[in-house]
Amino acid sequence: MNRWLVRGVILATTAAVWPGVALAQDDSVDQAREALARQEGDEDASKQLEEVFQAAEKNYSLQKKGTHALNYSFDYSYTADQRLDLAITNGSVRNLDVVPSATHNFTNAFSYDYGLLDNLTLGTRIPLVVKYDTEDELSIYDLGDVSFTGRWQPFAYVPGKISTTLFGTFTTKTGVSPYEIDIKEQLSTGSGYYSLGGGVSLSKVLDPVVVFGSASATYNFPAEDLEQVRGARLLVKVEPGFGLSGSAGFAYSLSYDISLSVSVQLSYSDETVLTFSNGERAMAQDQMTGFLSMSLGTRVSDTTIVNTSLGIGLTEDAPDFSLGVSLPINFSGLKE
Repeated sequence: MNRWLVRGVILATTAAVWPGVALAQDDSVDQAREALARQEGDEDASKQLEEVFQAAEKNYSLQKKGTHALNYSFDYSYTADQRLDLAITNGSVRNLDVVPSATHNFTNAFSYDYGLLDNLTLGTRIPLVVKYDTEDELSIYDLGDVSFTGRWQPFAYVPGKISTTLFGTFTTKTGVSPYEIDIKEQLSTGSGYYSLGGGVSLSKVLDPVVVFGSASATYNFPAEDLEQVRGARLLVKVEPGFGLSGSAGFAYSLSYDISLSVSVQLSYSDETVLTFSNGERAMAQDQMTGFLSMSLGTRVSDTTIVNTSLGIGLTEDAPDFSLGVSLPINFSGLKE
């Protein structure tokens, strides 16, 4: 039985912030849509689910062994803020001006997945980032942080049981580092350090809904041998804190050709320590961020499903909102 598999775009622009959550949610939405998607020759929804979830068959939501998948996604995020210009006169603080600022972030990304085994998929993601800062009128177009992923399902799917996927992500620092630029004249496209993360994703079919959740942890490697001028000091080392993240949501089949998913993502980042050449140390406080995501999958042909997404920031440190679209790239070289 031929199947079609959907890659949902939920928050591409937060990949650097929540790599574990984004990966887990993408896999969970894949399971949801594969479970609820119409199969060739189906007569009704009951027969559809019955055919998809045959207890005797080992069904995995990952790439089949030896198969490939290439996807393109475009994401836009907007972050607005207000900065205060202050002056201190005779011990009193005076507000001189309120300066609005806004950062526009555009990301074009290509994701490639290969089925090493029926239950083991390896992949990579290559982002091209465009940023524009309206306050300082700065812009940049460059490569972002390339990441490598692995997803493993230890058990075949059993109808009525919870499906489990373990995942891991290694993120490089190929993007322009925020710790190796002139912060007054340049923008960055990457985190500036390597990171390694992993976690677990769970999902369960409750006809006609699939509920899912995930949890992950990320270790960020220190960035050393830096020479960035910050005021009158020279930054030489950055020790980013660890990260914890989680998400929960559901996917619902509105029709054979339309599916909807909604989720909430939460992320915690530990304190970051900055060390300067004179031995002084500064500490950036920990952060808690939240994001609400909604994604709509539309089948436009027998082989193509377009996914559109909207994200809304729930906390001060999250982007105000994000928009995204993704679709598979089909050509003969990647066909089974």
